[in-house]
Amino acid sequence: MIVRELARAKVNLTLQVLGRRSDGFHALASLVAFADFGDEITLDTSVPGMDVEVTGPFAAKLASEFLIDRTLRLVAQHHPDFALGKVTLNKRLPVAAGVGGGSADAAAVLRAVRAANGAAADAADWYGLAAQLGSDVPVCFANRWAFMTGTGDRVTVLKPPDGRIEAVLVNPLVDVPDDKTAQVFRALDAGPVVDETCAPPVLRDKAGVLSAIAEIGNDLQGAASLVVPASATVLSVLREIEGCQIASLSGAGPTCFGIFENAQAAAAQLQASQPSWWVQAVTLG
Repeated sequence: MIVRELARAKVNLTLQVLGRRSDGFHALASLVAFADFGDEITLDTSVPGMDVEVTGPFAAKLASEFLIDRTLRLVAQHHPDFALGKVTLNKRLPVAAGVGGGSADAAAVLRAVRAANGAAADAADWYGLAAQLGSDVPVCFANRWAFMTGTGDRVTVLKPPDGRIEAVLVNPLVDVPDDKTAQVFRALDAGPVVDETCAPPVLRDKAGVLSAIAEIGNDLQGAASLVVPASATVLSVLREIEGCQIASLSGAGPTCFGIFENAQAAAAQLQASQPSWWVQAVTLG
């Protein structure tokens, strides 16, 4: 059997850091949407073993040992009877970019394995497996509009807002530290958690989404610009493009997003002015 999954780019439309917990992790609250563009995962269960092949424009940026390998080993450990096989990853998303590329890949592999194993997979704790792989993997496994809380382990799937929401994702393709996210959180220097209670914003339509982004924002934006200053440049350029309704940082960056009425036109304009950047027009869903 061959199963294909799209590991869609995760976009943190809002991100609140509610404080540092006693276990050293940070309590978060984030409104998450997914783009209709991402890495492509193919699982071929006719090939024995658990090989991983990586192709695509960003393949060379990946380490030799990465999250897909861990994902296959974890599934084999908990469910040795499941059919696995060879995974091919077409890496189309920038690496360490703030759009959940590695987490989305791992989640897509889990979904592919679930699909390949039919009814036998129904009893597996897929969200539990996802949580063991990283804080962003559970929400990427859900692969829908969601509100993520805790350390990312609590995912509330949301009713999608009415109407079409177009966005442009932009990454400056600059070198980032291997521990970029850790550096961003250190620069933020959040205090201890006082209250983790946080309700999801109301999303009736595009206006509600824009309002949530404007009111809540991304608490990591300032710290991220200290670690990777190019992210601030991207935001500035995005906001100057005609038709930009709002722009913000996704996750710990450096990828930023802008919401537009016509994302294709905005992306073409941006790509012409910044040819060295990665620019992708998407629809959020």
